[in-house]
Amino acid sequence: MIAGSGIDRYQIAARMERLPLSPWHNKMRLIVGSANFSDAFDALTVAYVLPALIPMWHMVPAQIGALISIGYAGQVIGGLFSGWLADKYGRVPLMVGNIVLFSLMSLACILAQNYPTLFALRFLQGIGLGGEVPIANTYVSEFAKSKGRGRFVLIQQLMFPIGLTTVGLIGVFVVPILGWQWMFVLGGVPVLLALPMIRALPESPRWLASRGRDEDADRVMTQIEALVSKQGAVSLPPIPANVPPAVASVGRFRDLFAGVYRKRTFSLWVLWFCTYGITYAMTGWLPSIMRTVYHEPVSQSNLYGFVLNIAGLLVLLLAVFTIDRIGRKVAFAGGFLLAAIPLFVAAFAPTVSALGLATLATLAFAAMGMIPGSLGMYTAENYPNHLRAIGNGATSVSQRLSSVVSPYLVGIILPAYGVSGVYGMFAVFAVIGGITCTLFSVETAGKTLEELSPTIASSKSA
Repeated sequence: MIAGSGIDRYQIAARMERLPLSPWHNKMRLIVGSANFSDAFDALTVAYVLPALIPMWHMVPAQIGALISIGYAGQVIGGLFSGWLADKYGRVPLMVGNIVLFSLMSLACILAQNYPTLFALRFLQGIGLGGEVPIANTYVSEFAKSKGRGRFVLIQQLMFPIGLTTVGLIGVFVVPILGWQWMFVLGGVPVLLALPMIRALPESPRWLASRGRDEDADRVMTQIEALVSKQGAVSLPPIPANVPPAVASVGRFRDLFAGVYRKRTFSLWVLWFCTYGITYAMTGWLPSIMRTVYHEPVSQSNLYGFVLNIAGLLVLLLAVFTIDRIGRKVAFAGGFLLAAIPLFVAAFAPTVSALGLATLATLAFAAMGMIPGSLGMYTAENYPNHLRAIGNGATSVSQRLSSVVSPYLVGIILPAYGVSGVYGMFAVFAVIGGITCTLFSVETAGKTLEELSPTIASSKSA
């Protein structure tokens, strides 16, 4: 099959589009969502062990920021290389490999007896964490039909904020009672997911078609159709006409900056950077700010972080039922600009109490609660099959860079300018994100992936 020929011998895209939601889809989303849950749990574990480690290891703000950031530095590498490898070798093998890596490194963190050791292990763990979520988002998006794709994908992606919320809840009780090491013990459990994923998840037919593996794509689609139709007992809808074909092509990194994808890539990088420049730094630092600035006890400090994540989760639940109706641009631009209001209040208020800061942070987190959980889905919608994992991985690099830079900047700004300076930085990120989305983002709701993303990357055979 030749790129740009418009050939789809086995009608892979159209057959995907006709499949009704089924127990098979739910099982697939549950398995992948469980991996996202674990990724989120491990990514934010450090925020809830820090209140215990700060006095034990006599850490200063710059060290706290660096320890939060180093995991995201590893995620930069994981996101970039895993996206490229997933477009070359397939979605499932890379998901499994990343889960094994970040789980084993979490268990290794138990053995850390000092700051440098934990610092190094968190970097290695970050490589696996950074590679898993972009590929998982790509994989689930490739099984979604155009109608209701937002709800279909977000139900799976809800597992990520649930993981963030769960680590906060567990951290409130586990760290003071059992010790910080137990958080990393729990973070190592996901390695048990690897074998069921290998056995239960087929490779993405859209990816197989993009590699020119027509017969393999047809075989996987036939197996899925048999499961969805209960071995033919339930009739499937007719194959729809006029669905743009799944076209084979070779994806290259430079194609992210060609044609229509140039503006999409740069705007997505800004959205990812601003989103996680706020959310990860805010959730990662809030317990430590409560501990060091307001001198709250460990349990109370972690409780504030837990409440923050609950607010984001509740808003994302709302997004499941509204994102396809209101569209991505309204949800994202509105969320950024609304979040800027409480952030500016925190920045310019003469004095802010611990409760006041937690309230303003929670309001901001709630205002932009649809964005972190929906942005992976939206990114996948912006790219064709052969660029989807590369695009997701490359944009996740922007996310991870902001997750490195922003927490580290907090560690520098906090001693010099206090809480006001920190939240002023968050407010600026929110304004930039809102303006970028308004001016440059495309609306993707209600269109097939092939319709949204013309194939322009390569004229080579796959």
